[in-house]
Amino acid sequence: MKFTVGLLLGFGLGVAAGLLLAPQSGEDTRTQIGEQGIMLRDRGTGVSSDLRARANDAVTQGREIYQRTKEELGTMYSRAKSEL
Repeated sequence: MKFTVGLLLGFGLGVAAGLLLAPQSGEDTRTQIGEQGIMLRDRGTGVSSDLRARANDAVTQGREIYQRTKEELGTMYSRAKSEL
């Protein structure tokens, strides 16, 4: 019970301090957050397309290595089998 009262009291004091010490109005803050959100979205789009391209390159390289290894192991198996 004491913990809950302390938690609510701390929350209330934090909100009050935030409102009193805010450097700008709520409308200005919302505008700034919106602009930053748009900037982050645009940056995220560029990063996601870059990551997608890099992932596709990695998958292609992985397939090439797999195919080469499979062929080498097949050749080695055939040689070993023919020697027996």
